Amino acid sequence: MSTSVTTCRDLRELTVAAQTACRLLFQECCKAGIDFIFVTETYRSQARQNYLYEQGRTRPGQVVTWTRNSNHTSRRAWDIAVAPPRNLYDISTLLKVGTIAKKLGITWGGSWPAGQYDAPHFEIPTTWQMPNGYKLEGQVVVPTSSAGKVQLIVEDTLKQKEEDLMRFTNETTKAAVRDYIKQAVDKKLIEKSHLEKFDAGTLTDGDFAGIKIIISQRSN
Repeated sequence: MSTSVTTCRDLRELTVAAQTACRLLFQECCKAGIDFIFVTETYRSQARQNYLYEQGRTRPGQVVTWTRNSNHTSRRAWDIAVAPPRNLYDISTLLKVGTIAKKLGITWGGSWPAGQYDAPHFEIPTTWQMPNGYKLEGQVVVPTSSAGKVQLIVEDTLKQKEEDLMRFTNETTKAAVRDYIKQAVDKKLIEKSHLEKFDAGTLTDGDFAGIKIIISQRSN
């Protein structure tokens, strides 16, 4: 069992059902014009949950959780936040997301009673299934930082995106580009997900152009 107390934002660490539920929630938010939210945490080890529970109690800091028993440790919960210039936990945005979540059978922590209230928190029961009338309509891009936006890439757009995938005429150039991206990840200038997309062969020329701008801005 993991004893890490570091934050995990990887959707793949959730159960398959929770991954689907999270993507469906972000898809429906995107369709509603809410494309400025992002995931801040998915799976937690019990050690991390205990660590957070101790904050504000036996460890300095503000209280951040009311329980040691969270569905984050069961891989069925995720937390979100709101990108600038809005407040990180803008309640009007979280209320809109929570309303959408309810329609999808997803539990919103903002509906819990005082003492348990947790507006950025979303989770599913073990019995969750996709509600009738809903489906994943394409590739749903779920950001894990405020730098990204929620995207729904439908088939036609996906085909166009595939045409824009980065191509390399030789391995030396490919290795150099990968090293450039990896160094930026190591320096925490960009998210690790960019390197993962490169390794998966799904990074586009447009993605790379955006990465270079972000690296340039954050290096200054």
